[in-house]
Amino acid sequence: MSEAHNEHESLIKTPKQLIAAVIAGFLVPIVIIVLLVNYVGNNALTGAGSSAMTESAIAERIAPVAKVEVKDANAPRVYQTGEQLYKAVCAACHAAGTAGAPKVGSADWAPRIAQGYDGMLKIALAGKGAMPARGGTSPDDVTDYEIGRAIVYMANASGGKLQEPAEPAQPASGAAAAPASSAPAAASGADAGSAAAAAAAMASLKTAAPATASAGGNLDAGKKLYDTVCMACHASGVANAPKFGDKAAWAPRIATGIDTLHNAAIKGLNAMPPKGGAATASDDDVKAAVDYMVNAAK
Repeated sequence: MSEAHNEHESLIKTPKQLIAAVIAGFLVPIVIIVLLVNYVGNNALTGAGSSAMTESAIAERIAPVAKVEVKDANAPRVYQTGEQLYKAVCAACHAAGTAGAPKVGSADWAPRIAQGYDGMLKIALAGKGAMPARGGTSPDDVTDYEIGRAIVYMANASGGKLQEPAEPAQPASGAAAAPASSAPAAASGADAGSAAAAAAAMASLKTAAPATASAGGNLDAGKKLYDTVCMACHASGVANAPKFGDKAAWAPRIATGIDTLHNAAIKGLNAMPPKGGAATASDDDVKAAVDYMVNAAK
């Protein structure tokens, strides 16, 4: 009889146990709800209601490919550091020692460092072996001073102790304005026509951007990246790189499809490092450079 009585006896025997049971009855459902909300909220959402449909995401997707950047000709020039230029241009060959280029951080630099800063700068500006003059850069985009800084960066990273070259003096802020101030007063009569022409040019850029993108990318950006980075190997066919404009060399590569070429350029292939060594370049610019070289080989 006592055993039957014990089976029906309540588990809660004291007021403390009752309070604990009541609190648990409230807290446990709340904890479960919070965990479910976090689980659902952390999952990647697609379609309506996802972050892909926010105003900022939509604006980024429909932004025009072409951009117009207006620079003040009188503003002081901002020079690239040696490391920045190395990563953007020089790393294409010097990071891995492609085509006999002295690899950064190795003993290959010892005989070069022995030549001194002036000797290395002279070679870099004139070109040597597979390296084109100025590493393939244009004097309009990269100054001798910036090339010198890149040389010092690579040499010092390879055991050298060279000093940074002195920064060139900036031109006076009024130098560019002087000719304008001495122009004849009659020129002011053409201001309206010049402004109208400038506005028309700006409008044509805005309307032409989508057509350029739909035709296969911004070839202007592709040409710029080729002139500053890709030509270091593709201009002369270094390390079996298909030579620019060589239809026979490019034909089998074009046959694999443009997406395959884009992926190979971005991820790297054989002796070519990812993005051709231009680590700071965007994927779109790399694709544009590929399109530029492909169009030249058709």
